[in-house]
Amino acid sequence: MSEAVSSDYVMDAKRDRLVITASALGTVFEWYDFYIYGVLAPIIGRTFFPTDNPTVELLYTLAGFAIGFAFRPIGAVLFGYLGDRLGRKYTFLATIVLMGLATAGVGLTPSAASIGIAAPIILIGLRIAQGLALGGEYGGAAIYVAEHAPPGKRGFYTSFIQAGVIGGFILSLIVVVGTQAIVGEAVWEAWGWRIPFILSLALLAISLWMRLMLRESPVFLAMKQAGAQAKNPVKEAFTAPGNKKRMFVAMIGIAAGFTVIAYTVMFQALYFLQNGLHVAAGVAQLLVGGSAFIGMGAFIFFGWLSDRIGRKKPIVIGYALVLLLAVPLYQFMGATANPALTQAAQRAPVVVSGPDCRFDPFAKVQPTACGKLLDHFSKRGIPYDKRDGATPAVAIGGVAVADLSAEGLDAALGARGYDFGAVTPDWPRAMTVFAALLLLWTLSGATYGPVAALLSEYFPARIRYSSLSIPYHIGTGYFGGFLPLVSQYIVARTGNPYAGLWYTLAIVALALVTCLVALPETKGRSLDA
Repeated sequence: MSEAVSSDYVMDAKRDRLVITASALGTVFEWYDFYIYGVLAPIIGRTFFPTDNPTVELLYTLAGFAIGFAFRPIGAVLFGYLGDRLGRKYTFLATIVLMGLATAGVGLTPSAASIGIAAPIILIGLRIAQGLALGGEYGGAAIYVAEHAPPGKRGFYTSFIQAGVIGGFILSLIVVVGTQAIVGEAVWEAWGWRIPFILSLALLAISLWMRLMLRESPVFLAMKQAGAQAKNPVKEAFTAPGNKKRMFVAMIGIAAGFTVIAYTVMFQALYFLQNGLHVAAGVAQLLVGGSAFIGMGAFIFFGWLSDRIGRKKPIVIGYALVLLLAVPLYQFMGATANPALTQAAQRAPVVVSGPDCRFDPFAKVQPTACGKLLDHFSKRGIPYDKRDGATPAVAIGGVAVADLSAEGLDAALGARGYDFGAVTPDWPRAMTVFAALLLLWTLSGATYGPVAALLSEYFPARIRYSSLSIPYHIGTGYFGGFLPLVSQYIVARTGNPYAGLWYTLAIVALALVTCLVALPETKGRSLDA
């Protein structure tokens, strides 16, 4: 059934603006709540998972970040069922309340220094609540807007939901940088970092006020009046003819693929600049956040474009370009943002040798002497190569280091041109890095912008909320949500700041093949069926 049959659609510009604004702003606020944890991962690590190793603290914190994503599919099942049975509007009202309260709770939770092991336990519990809430939010907002969109503008209308996801990340960076500037470094480290979390209560009030003005989706109302609602939408999502295949394609070909791209230019780029290249934290946040702000236009553009050329083409082309350009763009950023570090690594590579060179990034103390050497370079963000050897040894630029103490290694690194201080790139280099990030955001927009319209068109109306939400949040939660943890773990294990990209490339390649083989074009389908 084509869009053309929807001749009973009534244009209402005021209603459409309210639908888009309320849904998109709610999405911005809810993803702000989720992303603020990832943006503040280093300070959360020091507060709730204190050790003497910043790498361990970061990995523990990112594990907590991943737990939130792990619970998103459960939230998708719960709220997907409610959305198909009770309606789109009230379901995503419930999700935003849960998210806002859980986020504020993070800001109010005492530190591990105050209440011990209870602090990280409470934190993980709040992350689980966030994950459950987010499992119901996206599907509700995307479907609600899609089911209100006029024929021929579904991709454009829903692209604001896609842009809202990135808007939440941008807002989190703006609030963090702004709060730091207002309260100062000492207050920020002591308690000021809690302000962005507590601010969630104000955002929750604004979002609730706007969403309460919305009416129920016309497609859902028509189903309700006709008595066509699914009795058990979750069960039907897995038993309806052909729907399991559709859910698999949506999970691998769509959700997993576009999410790892978005997080590669979002969190991985932020950690790469801050930890791998030692760019000053504020500068790295401004570069990533500023490029994301401009790059949001790509999400809206490709949503609009998908109304003309189809949903599938921009996604497939975006995947292919990411496979070709991701590594060169990261290498370009490395050579531009901190050329001294890149040149030092090329001029004087670090080689660690010895017996039993095992390195566990999660271990507080490495079990072997060689592992302790690797741990030192990992903490410093220095790339290294490993070799077998009879005794623990380090060579920098082919010259053996006599003193293998921490002080001796740092002195040897400094003598060969390695600088551990925070770097602030000059204006031309900063703008060059900005341009590289913007290109990555554009590719993310190509793969992300058409998605809400595509997924809304892909699934039957009576089980749309469940069928969309479950694969979406498995794909984004397990494949994408674990990207920061997996990529940083790979970097820590290998000493190669670019090695984490292999995870991105593997998932995107799998998504590309899935789309080419199994994804149909959905543009023009009716949402009533």
